[in-house]
Amino acid sequence: MVFYLIIGILVFDYLFEQFLGYLNSTRRNNKLPEILQGIYPEEKYQKSQLYEKTNYRFLVINSSFDLLIILLFLYFSGFALVDQIAQSYSSNQIMISLIFFGIILFASDILHIPFSIYNTFIIEERFGFNKTSAKIFILDKIKGWFLMILIGGGLLSLFAWFYYWFGDYFWIYTWITVSVFMVFMTMFYTSIILPLFNKLKPLEDGELKTSITTFCQKVGFKLNNVYVIDGSKRSTKANAFFSGIGRKKKIVLYDTLIENLTIEELLAVLAHEIGHYKKKHIYISMVSSIIKTGLTLYILSLFIGNPILSRALGVEKAGFHIGLIAFGILYSPISNIIDVFMNIISRKNEYAADKYAHIHSNGEWLKQALIKLSINNLSNLTPHPLYVFFNFSHPTLLERIKRLDQYKI
Repeated sequence: MVFYLIIGILVFDYLFEQFLGYLNSTRRNNKLPEILQGIYPEEKYQKSQLYEKTNYRFLVINSSFDLLIILLFLYFSGFALVDQIAQSYSSNQIMISLIFFGIILFASDILHIPFSIYNTFIIEERFGFNKTSAKIFILDKIKGWFLMILIGGGLLSLFAWFYYWFGDYFWIYTWITVSVFMVFMTMFYTSIILPLFNKLKPLEDGELKTSITTFCQKVGFKLNNVYVIDGSKRSTKANAFFSGIGRKKKIVLYDTLIENLTIEELLAVLAHEIGHYKKKHIYISMVSSIIKTGLTLYILSLFIGNPILSRALGVEKAGFHIGLIAFGILYSPISNIIDVFMNIISRKNEYAADKYAHIHSNGEWLKQALIKLSINNLSNLTPHPLYVFFNFSHPTLLERIKRLDQYKI
């Protein structure tokens, strides 16, 4: 019954995803939303519609492939086969877990390489976004594997050791470790991980830096430096993000963002990011993630040792790695529901950061920046509300514009 429950969850997730995608596709139309007429280029809007349609078709093929592979893997007892291979190389339970997940993850990644190539060099190239060379693509893949082995393998070894050493209480030690790791990555991601893939350098002296420094002093935001990332080496898409806490906080601007926005618009984007910090959104997000992780690990501790989970995947002997795989699938509906609530909070926080930018900078500048970003990234202007509810961590462009206009009243 657990086996069929696993199948049912996988099929339901797939069908629900397709249903949301279909609803989203019905929102495509050839008419530019009235609120953007005259300020949003008609040709860009038509191009964004085509981009969304192309990505939707690609997603259907990709997700259908994923479902087919996992169903075939389950039907032919693939997890049991990989478990046998892992056990043939070692009798150490921690090493067995490492080999097991290593085979699964590397095989999955290799199977998805053609999709990544098509998305990067066909779809993104077709719509003028791609700047990734074959060399960068290959190096990114190798670096990703290296980090997966070093960080993923290290953490997995530690979690497995907790499980076999501490038994029912392993989840507490794992939770503490994950929480510390999350805080560490929040503080040092841009200093340790990001430089492996991109060049990050302080914003050069000039009018923009002077304006940013003056603005930060005005709103009482201590910032040692603003950094620029060479996002243009991979894509023409633009973005900005806030990273770190305390003395390690940084605001990172894509070089493509600096190229596309005026100084006033950049200040508005900066004000939005500062708004997240001033409103404690970074801490709220971190605490929420830690609580979610603790809840997940506690529930995991109640089921992971149950031999029924292992037998559902064709393995007679219960083990950490097999139980983790089965639990991950069974728990996914609960995880998805939690993610919906976290997205609701995230969208609320985006509105709050927009309001902060409106008050301390200029709402019109922010609105113009958001419109330019949407044009540059060919964002979908008319997603279905249900699709937004389940999948969007940010409000749509039209919703943010309407809210900014309300702040002026």
